[in-house]
Amino acid sequence: MKVLSVFGTRPEAVKMCPLVRELARRDGLESQVCLTSQHREMLYAVTGLFGVRADYDLALMRERQSLGEIFCGVLQGMDRVLAEAQPSLVLVHGDTSTSCAAALAAFYHKIPVGHVEAGLRSGRRYSPFPEEMNRRLSAALATLHFAPTERNAQNLRAEGIDENVFVTGNTVIDALRYTVDADYVFHDPALRGRLLSPERRVLLTAHRRENIPRGIAAICRAAARLAADFPETCFIFPVHPNPAVREIVIPLLRGKSNIMLTEPLDLTDMHNLMARCALVLTDSGGLQEEAPALGVPVLVLREETERPEAVEAGTVRLAGTAEDGIFRAAAALLGDEEARLRMARAVSPYGDGHACERIARHIESFLCPQRAAG
Repeated sequence: MKVLSVFGTRPEAVKMCPLVRELARRDGLESQVCLTSQHREMLYAVTGLFGVRADYDLALMRERQSLGEIFCGVLQGMDRVLAEAQPSLVLVHGDTSTSCAAALAAFYHKIPVGHVEAGLRSGRRYSPFPEEMNRRLSAALATLHFAPTERNAQNLRAEGIDENVFVTGNTVIDALRYTVDADYVFHDPALRGRLLSPERRVLLTAHRRENIPRGIAAICRAAARLAADFPETCFIFPVHPNPAVREIVIPLLRGKSNIMLTEPLDLTDMHNLMARCALVLTDSGGLQEEAPALGVPVLVLREETERPEAVEAGTVRLAGTAEDGIFRAAAALLGDEEARLRMARAVSPYGDGHACERIARHIESFLCPQRAAG
């Protein structure tokens, strides 16, 4: 039975590569991979780290392409791939345009779809944009739904999806087992030198489409104020390659002695940096899952989160996108070590690092029910 995993962005690759490796271990399954390369260099760096080879690559990345161009490129490209590969199941992940378009292409070919990281919901159609609608549409197209948490499964049931819903944990926790090392040596030489100092560190990332331009500008202004008020703390900001992000961030934050702007970090540098930080400020979805598993508190630079489990668990707080709100939330934790430690000690809700094994077993049971029963 052939399983075709389709992904195209770095965050998808981080969460899908451990699953691809697990599927490849299963005797009854043939695992294949199609990359859309919605991100290119950042994607290839992750697949290389995990030793995952692409059987197909749509090579779709273009500078400043529209969402419609991405979606149509994936849909047309997958039409050709599916006709050739003839998989028994197509796996997509999460909420990207790649996932939604690939799921639709599989539906057109009457091929079942497995949706990894299913059931996340913000409840707001345009936030995060376009991810919220992508994940809803993918759920409607999928046959198998791999929900990281029980809350995610409940979201699906509330929408009338109650067959083949499996709570598995999040595969990103599996990925951390490959990447984080107490004796790690950083690849980025500037980062390696900076981490030799004993100063406290805060990781900052911002790239969300709905935060461009005003939200990211507010985030940068708040970061500048925090750097001035906490001169003993180093704020490390890997700047997203999107030109629309860089045009805001670099003029506002360059030249400040305790704000370090870097190019995007490779996955192992990023995970090991995160593990050595006191706090993460981010508008990313994946970092809300990764940092709590490493015992690092997160302030989410968005107005809502589709990961309320982390808020309820106490590992994550919403800081919003207003300059004053971000500054106050971060300053409260940086100025109160006991409050920060309470968040750091809270238990991550995203599983035990064995999500890929559970997903692979459910796939085997679906595709090979007689063998699973035996």
